[in-house]
Amino acid sequence: MFGKLTLSAIPFNDHIIMGAVVSSTVLALVIMALITYYKKWSYLWHEWLTSLDHKKIGIMYIILALVMLLRGFSDAIMMRAQQAMALGANHGYLTPHHFDQIFSSHGTIMIIFVAMPFMIGLMNIVVPQQIGARDVAFPLMNSISFWLTVSGVGLMMISLGVGEFSNTGWTGIAPLFEKTYNPGVGVDYWMWAVQIAGIGSTLTGINFFVTIIKMRAPGMRLMKMPLFTWTALTTNVLMVLSFPVLTVALFLLTMDRYLGMHFFTNALGGNMMMWNNLFWMWGHPEVYIVILPAFGVFSEVVATFSKKALFGYKSLVYATAVIMFLSFTVWLHHFFTMGNTPDVNIFFGITTMLIAIPTGVKVYDWLFTMYRGRITFSTPMYWTMGFLTVFVIGGMTGVLMAIPPADFVVHNSLFLIAHFHNMLIPGALFGYFAGYSYWFPKAFGFKLNEKWGKRAFWGWLIGFLVAFMPLYVLGFMGMPRRLAHYDNPAWQPYLIVAAVGAFIILLGVMAQGMQLFVSIRDRKKNTDETGDAWEYGRTLEWMTSSPPADYNFAVIPKVEELDEFWDMKEKGTAYKRPEKYYDIYMPKNQPHGVVVGGLALAFGFAMVWYIWWLAIVSLVAIITTIILIGANDDTDYVIPAEDVKRIEDAHFEKVAAAMAQVNNQGKGGE
Repeated sequence: MFGKLTLSAIPFNDHIIMGAVVSSTVLALVIMALITYYKKWSYLWHEWLTSLDHKKIGIMYIILALVMLLRGFSDAIMMRAQQAMALGANHGYLTPHHFDQIFSSHGTIMIIFVAMPFMIGLMNIVVPQQIGARDVAFPLMNSISFWLTVSGVGLMMISLGVGEFSNTGWTGIAPLFEKTYNPGVGVDYWMWAVQIAGIGSTLTGINFFVTIIKMRAPGMRLMKMPLFTWTALTTNVLMVLSFPVLTVALFLLTMDRYLGMHFFTNALGGNMMMWNNLFWMWGHPEVYIVILPAFGVFSEVVATFSKKALFGYKSLVYATAVIMFLSFTVWLHHFFTMGNTPDVNIFFGITTMLIAIPTGVKVYDWLFTMYRGRITFSTPMYWTMGFLTVFVIGGMTGVLMAIPPADFVVHNSLFLIAHFHNMLIPGALFGYFAGYSYWFPKAFGFKLNEKWGKRAFWGWLIGFLVAFMPLYVLGFMGMPRRLAHYDNPAWQPYLIVAAVGAFIILLGVMAQGMQLFVSIRDRKKNTDETGDAWEYGRTLEWMTSSPPADYNFAVIPKVEELDEFWDMKEKGTAYKRPEKYYDIYMPKNQPHGVVVGGLALAFGFAMVWYIWWLAIVSLVAIITTIILIGANDDTDYVIPAEDVKRIEDAHFEKVAAAMAQVNNQGKGGE
């Protein structure tokens, strides 16, 4: 009845794993007990879990990403601590098999379950408001996408205490992930978690592509879209085109593991190199899927805190489009070392170098935007300056590795680990943290604490440099990646320094937790009354209240300029009350996303453990739910015009009071 699942699947004898399982379970029970004590289950269900409001879905995405960041970062701490001590006779505190699972889960979590949800969360909160829309094109699909991501997270977390996780890295390694070499459930957990979450990401890509193309405010032509919206558009093109490749690759692997086929073996007509081609056809666009939105954040932050329009707006747009195109032409540089012909290596080496050109254009445009600007160094600007300082190092090492002979030397070394962390931590994560602090007052109505935000930044920046610069040196010294133990004493000092860097980053993470606590405690002191939290907002999202009403805009704005809200402030029309309000139709809350997500989790778990009856029931239930969605015509509710007027009047009164206070302070200063 329970397939391969038995009590022996729970690793009672592994004290590290059981400690993590017990502590996670206790924390979850405490949270549920508090929700029960304060009688918040109904509130959570009706206001959040079943909500189709893109802003609330975005907030839930970011909460999910931050929770998984803690899990993924704990894996990083464990790896660094293991390598710092595992020299010679000292084999450290992790077994090689456990270490393999940790680096596999770390990569999977940070790419699929931190970077993707964080990026999609920011898009959900910001993009509809930036383009003057009331919601996304397909609100229910948005909810389903989120809950499919949650299902993938659920499988990741279950694998911690029931069975094991994959030991083949976040990329999978053919033919090591085949049933012959990996008969356990680890690869299956990885495969189904990524597959389910990937389907959700594909749906998100379709949703936001249609939203941006079809739902822009009147007058907002493509070349009047904000840069973050442009990067979101190109990102969603990449998602729509690349994620189906991953879906097919994982489906073929499923056929190998469940039906004894041989797509990714070198026997019976298979080819294990096909896995590398298919995976990296998705995997390299994926790098830009997570980096391009961060570039969009940096563009918005630089313009706002330099108090001037972006330098070279059109060149930034074209550079974004070129990066989108070139990202599909470089995947083979991930396996320069695997016996390709010189012609193939030369082509992919050149395209890899070329992608540095539009990236360099962006960097110079940001620098020229800041030139002679009246820069305010708030926390979002700190993250941006940290990115500009450190990201260029990773870019230069990338150009080095674009040379096939050089890549052949350092490909399987810690130099590569340093390089891609140098791209993804400053290039993506710093961007998300900048967006998190920049748009936090828009989502919640109050600012984050600046002092703790800057402390968090310094913890991350210094910790990153201390943790990853030694890995460049170790790469040149010949240390391979993925080592749980080594015999070369010359490596250990650098690994100890890298471990210290990881613990400095931990201080940054703790500072972010303190920042959130202090900000919530002092929220009444830092309330955003006008909606333009930083006072120099240029794009339409700063035109709405903070937090915005369910409908975002009482009257859809008519766009005339690139920085429309800035132009409205210049003309004195930014807070002009409309002559008349109308009824607004908005999507009702629906439970279908939660249902589909829960059923997908049950299906994935059943497939991992060969519980066929549960897999069939879950799949049939998912199909039934989708049919019911199609048959449901009761999808909207009406916000009457008088309610809209009441909400908007309250907002305008707050704006007037805030402006009067500013004017009085100005007169007092005179």
